[in-house]
Amino acid sequence: MKKSTLSNFLHTVAKPAKIFRNHSAQTLASIFIMMLSITFSIPSASADGKVAFSFENGLPGIESLEKMTFTREDSILCKSIVHALERYHYSNLEFNDELSSRILDQYLNTLDPSKSLFTKSEINEFEKVRYWLDNTLEKGELTPGYAIFNIYLERSFIRLTHILNSIEKWETLFDFNAEEEIILDRTDLPWPENLEELKKIWDSELKNTILSLKLDGESNEDITNLLSKRYKSRLNRLLQTDTADTFKIYINSVAMTFDPHTQFFPPRMSEDFDIQMSLSLEGIGAVLQSEYEYTKVVSLVPAGPADKSGQLMPGDKIIGVGQGVQGPFQDTVGWRIDEVVNLIRGPKDTMVRLRVIPAAQKGVQNARTVSIKRDKVKLEEQAASKEIVTINRNGRTLRVGTITIPTFYLDFKGMQEGSTDYKSTTRDVMNLLNDLKNEKIDGLIIDLRDNGGGALQEVNQLTGLFIKSGPTVQIRSRNGYMSRLEDPDPVIYYRGPLMVMINRMSASASEIFAGAIKDYHRGIIVGTRTFGKGTVQALQPIEDGQLKLTTSKFYRVSGESTQNLGVLPDIEFPSIYNSDETGESSLDGALPWDKSIKANYNSYKSMTPLITALKQKHTKRVDNQPGFTYLKKRFELSKELYTLKTLPLNIEKRKAYKERMNSMELEIENHLRVSKGLEPVSSIEEIHQDDEETEELSDNSQKNTSSKKKDKDDILLDEAREMMADLITESEAKRYRW
Repeated sequence: MKKSTLSNFLHTVAKPAKIFRNHSAQTLASIFIMMLSITFSIPSASADGKVAFSFENGLPGIESLEKMTFTREDSILCKSIVHALERYHYSNLEFNDELSSRILDQYLNTLDPSKSLFTKSEINEFEKVRYWLDNTLEKGELTPGYAIFNIYLERSFIRLTHILNSIEKWETLFDFNAEEEIILDRTDLPWPENLEELKKIWDSELKNTILSLKLDGESNEDITNLLSKRYKSRLNRLLQTDTADTFKIYINSVAMTFDPHTQFFPPRMSEDFDIQMSLSLEGIGAVLQSEYEYTKVVSLVPAGPADKSGQLMPGDKIIGVGQGVQGPFQDTVGWRIDEVVNLIRGPKDTMVRLRVIPAAQKGVQNARTVSIKRDKVKLEEQAASKEIVTINRNGRTLRVGTITIPTFYLDFKGMQEGSTDYKSTTRDVMNLLNDLKNEKIDGLIIDLRDNGGGALQEVNQLTGLFIKSGPTVQIRSRNGYMSRLEDPDPVIYYRGPLMVMINRMSASASEIFAGAIKDYHRGIIVGTRTFGKGTVQALQPIEDGQLKLTTSKFYRVSGESTQNLGVLPDIEFPSIYNSDETGESSLDGALPWDKSIKANYNSYKSMTPLITALKQKHTKRVDNQPGFTYLKKRFELSKELYTLKTLPLNIEKRKAYKERMNSMELEIENHLRVSKGLEPVSSIEEIHQDDEETEELSDNSQKNTSSKKKDKDDILLDEAREMMADLITESEAKRYRW
């Protein structure tokens, strides 16, 4: 069928979602099968589709693409997933026209987030099915999704072959003296009018990549070889796409319409899911996921090599992996996540180098190298730990204790078997509290920065160590039923001044603890807004896989949700994370913040007078403090990079831009170095080189890199200790009883 014929057919349907609501799946299939020729006719590939193309005889033809069609088993599985979403998901959404519209938007955003594949006319054709998808999905009819996906496949093929042909002649094709620029974020722009406009976008992207490589000192020959290899690899992966990939992408676009934590995992083992659930990757201790063509760092395993290095951050995107100190980088753009993981893994005590795009940036123009020595994550290093420092205040020496909790851990097996010495956060913290009390501390800081959560049972019991009795968290199910966890132990294990440190990566159980301490007025919360992960997920078995879906929501005892908004500190510190890039609120489709009923609990005396006094002292102290100035300026720089809309493609202007960015970063770093009595450096490369040499040459590199990270973290921790000294003296002056 010609495109115009299909347009005329669809034009006669005033309200397709209503007209076809009662038709069978077979009838709908016969109607939607015509959509397969909206723009292209794609012959079925005779090859397996999983065999890598050799490229020995040039680029493959478009007939190498396999046309995606769904099976009866896919249809049955689709209906099971739709049923589970409607029956078990917290949001209680129904498959109706409104949801159908959102599914289409999510699907198009998944396939073409940068609006560089589909044209305006194709989007107009897709619009004709905007209110049909709910009906088709409920019947297990996948033709609309597969039809769109086939167009996506062919357009991706055209894009990659166009780029590969351009790579061979880029030296004569591109004029780097022309006054051009690239738009970094096309989200709010209209869809391109035609294929010619798309080709201009592709050329601009390629030119930008080449320019970045040229300014990094790569030779023309190396640039050609690198990019040719990169895009041939991506084309190979495109040719290996099969119907299982198509089903997963389409059905997960449906699932993500409910919320970003709802996801289907197929039976052939989803690498992303396995990696995330294992808590670590052998080698560096990081949780990774695929995000478009990059491998993104989701989080770092507490006490793992990457965490200790202080060089890798959540949100960073890995674009290359090198072995040892000088091994060549393997370009990983467009790779499957399991293949990237295989490069990162390696023998203990060996070096791996990662080429990463920092989280705050949108392109490769300021990519940097991090070096990490591989090691296993030692469980004992993830356990809670203590430290005491002394602070002088008005001629008096105050002892400030700190307990750092990297995660809320619990040895479920040991507990169930009745072991007397099983590991748990609460048991370990109780022992640490006894030690600290014996060492006569005057105040206590609980450090929950970068603590991503863990066992709910543990956060409930840990909160109970600091209050007499009462609820610690409320949990609401999809039917509105509210359950509460209560402090099971009336004993208060620590009664003195208390402070809790949080940051943007403090999530889930950490937010429950901080929220409870704040609501009970039991302590002061300092740091930055937390992650905002206030939902609970469960795994629902499905015929051919499993569905992870959100089933309930956390609420503080005050009735406020921790979802999306997170927990706000009483006194705010500068952030090292961009909240637009990290946290629940940065995720598309995240469930909103709301309030529920307040639990029945008895809070302690209001801490507002103490907080006011501490804020004044804190502000005065850090106004010209080099460490805080450093953090503020780093955040301002990352914000500027994140909000960047365009970049010049003129080589001289691009050089000037890069020099300005490097100069700003160098000034910030040297200001901190001089304040510590260190010699200033003349280039950013010197700082990065020092990091790599320290990592390689030291016999105890993980300790040293941990100290390097700790130096910057201590800017905040040192101030928190000063604030604790203020809290001790102010509470005594105001006769505040703990």
